[in-house]
Amino acid sequence: MTRQPTSRDVARLAGVAQATVSHVLTGRVNVAPATRARVLRAIDELGYRPNLAARSMRTRRTGRLAVVLGVVMYRATDVLAGAGAAAREAGYVLEVHDAGPSAASCTERVVELARSGSFEGVVVYAPVEVDAVVDGALACPVVVSDEFDARTRPAGSFTDASAVRTLVERLADAGYRRFLHVGGPADHAAARSRRRAYLEAVDALGLESLGAVEGDWGGRAGYAAVRDLPGAVRPLGLVAANDLLAAGAVRAARERGWAVPGDLGVSGWDDMDMGRFMTPSLTTVAVDRVGIGRRGVRRLVAEIDGAEPDRSDVGVMTVVWRESTGDATAS
Repeated sequence: MTRQPTSRDVARLAGVAQATVSHVLTGRVNVAPATRARVLRAIDELGYRPNLAARSMRTRRTGRLAVVLGVVMYRATDVLAGAGAAAREAGYVLEVHDAGPSAASCTERVVELARSGSFEGVVVYAPVEVDAVVDGALACPVVVSDEFDARTRPAGSFTDASAVRTLVERLADAGYRRFLHVGGPADHAAARSRRRAYLEAVDALGLESLGAVEGDWGGRAGYAAVRDLPGAVRPLGLVAANDLLAAGAVRAARERGWAVPGDLGVSGWDDMDMGRFMTPSLTTVAVDRVGIGRRGVRRLVAEIDGAEPDRSDVGVMTVVWRESTGDATAS
């Protein structure tokens, strides 16, 4: 049977004292960033996992973090992947709990976990009554991500719509002068911010807007928006608030005999897997949900260690350029 690597093996590979490995894992003693990075690389290379039971007896720390998720969250596995990676890097094990159907039930669950003595901290990606869980009266730190509102709809950095301006500019450079926005429901902060960014962009660039249509995030809204347009609007640049809306728009354009791109240039949002396999492949905006998960746990670990969290403003949106925003003269 293959021997499991030990902290002594990690120390040897990283060229540090065994105590330094312990300091990196527990976070109780500051370690120089370069040394810490060297230890983490050695841990990753060896596949070392700390003996949490032994560490708990020695340090009276559990080595466990709880993550609380909303009942419904799009691509929750991406958020968990980032949270889990950050926990491993800091020497913790992550345990996942669902939040229940409401902010009240989520709050009750978070308080229960924080008082259990089983965890060194709790990070929450779900609707919660914030004042009840971060008032300092609980047995461990609680960090609440600002990425979701009280109904688990995207909020916080999810509402960053600056990429809309980039999309409109690229479509304008490709020759599109008329534009249409197909958005999501107005009660979603992300939908409102994308609509606002679209209107500001077409106005700033002196372009013609045919309007901003409210949808329901489903493909039918995008399909109907293009199906009902007069033919004289071509060429048209369409900025959709998600990939399903964009896919519906492409379908309607094809049925009308319009060239995509050419008669219609289209962009989506969310970088769903289907987008790269569409014909044409769909220009979209990728959302770094892994980074959101990682950032929440890093904030929690900083709270546990009494350190200042990294508050650098890191964007989570990246435009992925594909075929659907091509030249308006292509048809």
